[in-house]
Amino acid sequence: MTRRPPEIVVDVLLIAVAAVWGASFLAAKELTDEVGVAPAVALRFLVAATALGVICLARRERMPRGRGLAIAALLGCSQAAVIGLETWGVHLTSATNAGLLISLALIFTPLLESVAARSWLPRSYFVAAVAAVVGVALLVSGGGFRPPNAGDVLVIAAAVVRAVHVTASGRLTRGRDDSTLAVVFVQLVVCALTSSAVAGVDLPLAVGRLTASGWFDVLFLGLMCSVFAFVVQLWAVRRTSATRASILMGTEPVWALAVGVVIGGEALGLPGFAGGALIIAASYAGQAIERRHRAATAPAPVERVAETARS
Repeated sequence: MTRRPPEIVVDVLLIAVAAVWGASFLAAKELTDEVGVAPAVALRFLVAATALGVICLARRERMPRGRGLAIAALLGCSQAAVIGLETWGVHLTSATNAGLLISLALIFTPLLESVAARSWLPRSYFVAAVAAVVGVALLVSGGGFRPPNAGDVLVIAAAVVRAVHVTASGRLTRGRDDSTLAVVFVQLVVCALTSSAVAGVDLPLAVGRLTASGWFDVLFLGLMCSVFAFVVQLWAVRRTSATRASILMGTEPVWALAVGVVIGGEALGLPGFAGGALIIAASYAGQAIERRHRAATAPAPVERVAETARS
């Protein structure tokens, strides 16, 4: 009989996933400053796809076929769009802003799911959504109110596309028995191919001029932020509740803020801190409201696995 790991081990690993994801924004910003956006995205996915391919080969995972393969490829396109927009955005704004703004996906996802399920959310949810918007205004204000810059807008767009990706993943893969690792491998291969095509001749040129710190960022983004984070998340979420996993991994923007300010040396004034805190609080509140609403309207208690997978 397999011993169940101590709960503290599961919690620490889930927090490690959130910390790695939070640090990814600063790593992506440094890498894009060195080689450009398209090569940075391509290198990240090429490393991630290669590493996960080795894992799938060692585990002899069965690759999806037919409709399953088409769904995985489609989700790969949407995942490539998420990371592409997110990386482009962080290149044009601060890592701190990007890490906080991407958490708006926690607000957008339940909204899209409620529309898809034709089950409208309560008014309190929209109060939380408005609070998140106010938080965005404070975060990007820089001490005086101004519209979001191009990078901020791109990260917000990435949060919207991430919400679409998560919603589509849940609905399109529901009831299918395809291997999760194999499905994600197909997604990463699609991401690697599309991003490499976008990078074109800039990709080999970028590889040639990568510094040691650049290679570190590539390996960190590809291995730690994609493969390690996903495998650990998959292992841990099966050993704890979906709610607990969601809360622990939802600390990602807190880690992004800490890494951006402490390690990246980015400045964030009092309005920015207030805005970031409001975004995080509103996102958590919106998630809690959605869970209660789902539990109240469900015909019977159903255990739902957290759909927070990120490559």
